[in-house]
Amino acid sequence: MPTLRVELFEGRTPEQKAELAKELTAACVRVLGGSPDAVDVVFFDIARQNWATGGVLWSDKQK
Repeated sequence: MPTLRVELFEGRTPEQKAELAKELTAACVRVLGGSPDAVDVVFFDIARQNWATGGVLWSDKQK
């Protein structure tokens, strides 16, 4: 089964991550079959100054 890598800006709560992990796991089981125990979800919290879109850091977009 899959390992899902989720990259997002830091600041999400543990509760939000738990809910997302639950939903992503359920979707994998529904679509791919298998057991929920075989689905891994790994969260990567990225600081806004470490992510750019269109050549502009997200930390600069908030100003």
